[in-house]
Amino acid sequence: MSKINYLLKHYCATFLLFLLSMKTKKAFILLNGSPPEKLPDLLQYDIVCAIDGAYNYFESNDIVPDLVTGDFDSIRNIPTTVEVINTPNQDYTDFEKALQILKYRGFYHIDVYGGSGKEFDHFLGNISTALQWKLGLNITFFDDFGKYFFIEESIYLTNVIGKNISLIPLPVASGVITEGLLYPLTNETLTFGKRIGTRNKASENNVQISLEKGDLLIYISHS
Repeated sequence: MSKINYLLKHYCATFLLFLLSMKTKKAFILLNGSPPEKLPDLLQYDIVCAIDGAYNYFESNDIVPDLVTGDFDSIRNIPTTVEVINTPNQDYTDFEKALQILKYRGFYHIDVYGGSGKEFDHFLGNISTALQWKLGLNITFFDDFGKYFFIEESIYLTNVIGKNISLIPLPVASGVITEGLLYPLTNETLTFGKRIGTRNKASENNVQISLEKGDLLIYISHS
């Protein structure tokens, strides 16, 4: 093997390992919406982030995050013992700026809590941000009732029998096909303001959802 071929194989293998590590790095974000009744096991995450005023919840519950970031317009006390990144740029929301930081650091899977509740415009803004990052990050929102996320072309869900599953187009999703739902969709178009797919139910344990074009938000109830 020539030295050039050896180096090429070495760099390709290194690059593939880098991409794989990016796909497995997982981040937890707490936004300053309604905090959950119960947090997940934070040890499963590679980084735990509090966004601005969400740190107040951590502080009140004696939880130490790895990173606190935001423009700090709603935080009571800025910590001194963890990493703090002040992001005063008002052209982006604190959520957007946090995603930029995590993306730069190689995180791909982002679980978001506190994204809903309180002021409704913040919730809509968070959904808009997730839509912008749909192709760059795997973002899933969680609240006390369920979880929701955008899909790219298709998704295969497991262990969902009996759960409510809603399909929300923003604004249009065409060529929507589902398998395993009580009310199946077969190459159909969903349009926000006309026809959407709320409160469907998983009739099977495994559900598959796909679309040809557009943007589709999937909501799955916890029970």
